[in-house]
Amino acid sequence: MSEIATFAGGCFWCTEAVFDDVIGVESVESGYIGGHVENPSYKRVCEGDTGHAEAIRIVFDPQVIAYGDLLDIFFATHDPTQLNRQGNDVGTQYRSAIFPHSPEQEAEARAAIERAQADWPRLIVTTIEPLATWYPAEDYHQEYFARVGDQNPYCMAVIAPKLRKFRKSFAERLKQ
Repeated sequence: MSEIATFAGGCFWCTEAVFDDVIGVESVESGYIGGHVENPSYKRVCEGDTGHAEAIRIVFDPQVIAYGDLLDIFFATHDPTQLNRQGNDVGTQYRSAIFPHSPEQEAEARAAIERAQADWPRLIVTTIEPLATWYPAEDYHQEYFARVGDQNPYCMAVIAPKLRKFRKSFAERLKQ
């Protein structure tokens, strides 16, 4: 039976592109979570006052990949020590956060933060936030890098190098 994981690690185009390649991941959807405005738009979330994070919702097969392994990939593919930003993307909408779907996921998230801290010279600031209403991002954001990434300078400068590093570091976890 499939499970769901919800992570925010900066720009959802970046995190979606990473998890699309992982064995055991059935689907990845970009969206918004953790805010106080109903049915937020990308434009509104980018203004930074809705409280939402750009996030991804992963449907995965726990018989193939464990939630803890997804968390390890999450921490290896973004900078969890940057408060309310990832690189040039600045604002609470780009925060590093985990939205557990169960007490077991929350415990695993806490353990993953502890494991990951050894790999970072600064304190990890990733928050563990209560599960909230999920709002799928607009259609043009879904599978963005796969569709148009090679035509977007931001994607080529930020996502392409991240994917190369990820694919090299996690080659045994990649779909063929």
